[in-house]
Amino acid sequence: MFPPIGFGGMPLSIQGRPDEEQGRHVLRAAVDAGMTFVDTADVYCLDDNDIGHNERLIASALGDRDDVRIATKAGLRRPRGTWTSDASPAHIREACEQSLRSLNTDRIWLYQLHAPDPKVAFEKSVEAFAELQREGKFEHFGLSNVSVAQIDQARAILPVVSVQNRLNPYFRENVKVAKACAERNITFLAYSPVGGGRLAKKLPQFDVLIELAQKHDRSVHAIVLAWVRAQGATVVPIPAARTVEHAIDSARSVDLTLSREEIAAIDETEFDRS
Repeated sequence: MFPPIGFGGMPLSIQGRPDEEQGRHVLRAAVDAGMTFVDTADVYCLDDNDIGHNERLIASALGDRDDVRIATKAGLRRPRGTWTSDASPAHIREACEQSLRSLNTDRIWLYQLHAPDPKVAFEKSVEAFAELQREGKFEHFGLSNVSVAQIDQARAILPVVSVQNRLNPYFRENVKVAKACAERNITFLAYSPVGGGRLAKKLPQFDVLIELAQKHDRSVHAIVLAWVRAQGATVVPIPAARTVEHAIDSARSVDLTLSREEIAAIDETEFDRS
């Protein structure tokens, strides 16, 4: 159902984003290179006045391609550029209708709860998605930023096909969630798989990655993506890119498989976040 690697759309629409024509160029190059699953969200934008920017960008770049699977999310807001939770049933319904318009579709392929909302009972949020699914608004349901216990809570209400949590060498707290997903035959979508922003730029400083990159004649980012894929049988990294070169490099990483010893060498390395 999912390709071995997907594309994360967020950096094409938040602060520091490229112009829209460049964004469309990157999206098309990523898909052409094999990243035929594209992840977005209504809140991948500058603020509440810009809601749906990334969805509209993706629709304008890829809307005429039937080989692309697009996932989006609901459950956050962007007041004045901040990130706040709102997974109330009313907001989820409102966000769904907005996303359908932004994506120029009558059915979302994968619709995800962006994050649990501490102000709303988790089951109530999931039940809102179940109601929308019964109405035919989306095909598959996914979760994001959740625990194993929450995955099982949601599964009691409707099937969960994917879980999207952060996973990279700097942040490994979700390795156990990735393994639990594999046990449940749920795809684990690893976001920020190379660390995101500043931390991604630090990767070439680590000797273990430099040595493996030289050995395999690949980039350090490709080495890290191969390590992320090795963290569970159903892990699908969804790296982002602002340039065509980075998108293609990420797509090519699926050809790389690390040995147990190489994985262990990365496991044993402390990746300083300072």
